[in-house]
Order: sequence, then structure tokens, then C-alpha cells
Amino acid sequence: MQTQAAKLSNKGNIAIPKEIIARHRWKIGQELELIDTEEGIFLKAVPAFKPTQLDEVAGILHCTGKAISLEEMEEAVRKGAQERK
Repeated sequence: MQTQAAKLSNKGNIAIPKEIIARHRWKIGQELELIDTEEGIFLKAVPAFKPTQLDEVAGILHCTGKAISLEEMEEAVRKGAQERK
């Protein structure tokens, strides 16, 4: 864990150091949750999507193409992984 200092502006803003933003992969506009603890304030990124269960989202994406086999899917994944290397 790394500790860095930040100053509170007269408007109540703080600037988070670039290194911390990069390490957490935060983007401009990232919503942060502030958790007030006995030891101080804890910042936590708010997830872009609320947690869901499979039964809540199953069937949400509709496929208009022909169905493919498991083998075809696995081959496509292998090919994609090789292309990323």
C-alpha cells in the first residue's frame, strides 16, 4: 500500500495523484464511493453495473444469426487469444 498526500481545496475538492488513478484504471467521470471509517475516509470505485444473478440476465441478448457449436466457439476463442499475443 502506498501513501500519498492531497490538499483539500476551498470548494472541498481533492486531486487524486495520476499514479493512483492509473493503478486503479479510473477514467474521467469515475464515480467513487466515500466510506467514512474510524481511521479516515476510504475511496472505492462504484461498479459501472449493479451486481446481477444469471437468472436476471439470461436471454437478454438476442442472437439473430445461426447457432454455432461449442467446438466452433472454442475455436473462435483460441483464434482470438492468438491474435492478442
